[in-house]
Amino acid sequence: MTQSPTQPQARAQIRIPAAHPMVMLLGSGDSLLRVIEEAFPAADIHVRGNEISATGEAADVALIQRLFDEMMLVLRTGAPMTEDAVERSIAMLRAAGEGQEGPEGETPAEVLTQNILSNRGRTIRPKTLNQKRYVDAIDQHTIVFGIGPAGTGKTYLAMAKAVQALQSKQVSRIILTRPAVEAGERLGFLPGTLFDKIDPYLRPLYDALHDMLDPDSIPRLMAAGTIEVAPLAYMRGRTLNDAFIILDEAQNTSAEQMKMFLTRLGFDSKIVITGDVTQVDLPSGTKSGLRQVQEILEDVEDVHFSRLSSQDVVRHKLVGRIVDAYEKYDSRNGQRDGQSEGREDGRRDRRKGK
Repeated sequence: MTQSPTQPQARAQIRIPAAHPMVMLLGSGDSLLRVIEEAFPAADIHVRGNEISATGEAADVALIQRLFDEMMLVLRTGAPMTEDAVERSIAMLRAAGEGQEGPEGETPAEVLTQNILSNRGRTIRPKTLNQKRYVDAIDQHTIVFGIGPAGTGKTYLAMAKAVQALQSKQVSRIILTRPAVEAGERLGFLPGTLFDKIDPYLRPLYDALHDMLDPDSIPRLMAAGTIEVAPLAYMRGRTLNDAFIILDEAQNTSAEQMKMFLTRLGFDSKIVITGDVTQVDLPSGTKSGLRQVQEILEDVEDVHFSRLSSQDVVRHKLVGRIVDAYEKYDSRNGQRDGQSEGREDGRRDRRKGK
């Protein structure tokens, strides 16, 4: 393999302790090793027995060595290493090397081993650095905004923290709400019982609950009022004490609704508000309460804004690419629209001059 003569070459020998079976570290059929090799195409990585050698540019070799150290730390906790986890670990280490990790300096192992909730043999954990910071912010602040595109785990992680708080008796109830904007919140015009009317808008919240609790217990908890799922309009006039409250799809609240919701906060309660400011479904001319609140509360103590990006999408990889493609399209079209408006203004000015 031809190496750049301007780059210093390095070699590292990584000895894997017997406590870490190589198949767990390298993956079934060396699937994890292939992910690493694809991420560092200029480096030579060889495995012999319980030793891994890496040769290449000094920066790549140092990162590869750090990566295997982090992978062993994750495996030591009993958490699994997957291809996705390896890719995310590499991204975090590269960001740290470029000085993008921020003052906290969290490591991949710290992110990937932070357990939020376990249910039926399945553990919910953050998968990216921003997700970990979002989860930590929920622990540290009374009101947290999770803002980012679809698939970044905003609502799912907030729900996991709510269930964790309920199970540890930090709160006595969970309240889940979202605006039924598609129906204009005029639910009386929809057919069926109240449950039939609101169910389509709240179904995503029910689905998340079923992932985190025994499905048989959910009707009982809802009947007792321990878990409440309701449209945003039903929050008006209430004071919500000793509760973990989640407002989902907050980009579809008006400025007035956002203020109304925030002022429902009672004693010993916590609020998490999630939304995507690029997917506003409000009628034309109505300003999104989520967009406006960032200008109003940005510097208010005990209020935190966590911002996630396409890099934090934890659905199918294609979802992240779709989000990026739309952002580029919107950026290009915004520039074109601005140029078109400028040309139209120039034509008007010339007509007036005549």
